[in-house]
Amino acid sequence: MSENTKLNEMIGKRIKEARKVKGLSQEKLGERLGVSFQAVSTWETGKNLPDTEHLPALAKELDLSLDALFSEKEKKWELKKVNFDADRMFTYVKTKAQMLGLSQSLAVLGILRETHGAQPRRSKYGFGTTYTVHPLTMACHALALGLEDDDVIAACLAHDMVEDTDMRPADLPVGDRVREAVRLMSKTECPWSEDWEETYYSEIQRNPLACLVKCLDRINNVAGMADIFSRDKMIRYTEETDRYYPDLLDEIRDVPEWNNAWWLLRYQLHTMLETFKRLL
Repeated sequence: MSENTKLNEMIGKRIKEARKVKGLSQEKLGERLGVSFQAVSTWETGKNLPDTEHLPALAKELDLSLDALFSEKEKKWELKKVNFDADRMFTYVKTKAQMLGLSQSLAVLGILRETHGAQPRRSKYGFGTTYTVHPLTMACHALALGLEDDDVIAACLAHDMVEDTDMRPADLPVGDRVREAVRLMSKTECPWSEDWEETYYSEIQRNPLACLVKCLDRINNVAGMADIFSRDKMIRYTEETDRYYPDLLDEIRDVPEWNNAWWLLRYQLHTMLETFKRLL
């Protein structure tokens, strides 16, 4: 078998695997690209390669870069879960909250499964789990950074409850400081305008607790975005993070008791962003 034939078959295999991950039939992919399903079939078997004119649209539909599609080096990664055991994290956070006397955090834990338990944390690769894993990971992250503060942990656990449900800030079993931080982080509470994003982040920037929890939120989301987002959304998300989050981190730095956490959060977010910029 010639080297060209091997390369064509490798590319065809990648097209087929990516198509199946996206849940597309050959007919549906061909329809989106303006070609017949027979053409898609010949690509996948390695008999032919896509014409140059179809490559940008093909890469977009399959959420692949052209480099990933045509690289001669074949990657055989064994994909594993991105998210960890939500039940174990729940027990850990609850135990820590009881030991530290974090009454607000315990109250939010009491409604966490009811609020987020039926919501899925989706995965493109079949590793979906309950949405509770997200706020629980944030709370675990905060505790690991030494942020054993009731307002911080409660805000981590409650940060999406207003945005994702019909709850209002006043419904949360927490104090005014946490309610205000959650309100600011809830995009549904931000007045719509063409520059809503600027307004949203400028308001969060006025509130150090919201800045801290929003950075914990973004680090968790960036770490798992390849499991959830399309390539286009990953690019947009990376651009948004690069634009707005340095200012939020600056606000965290100015709170003396959060200085060590600020340094580590900045390091984590910076290294992940720079890695994704090089890969996307």
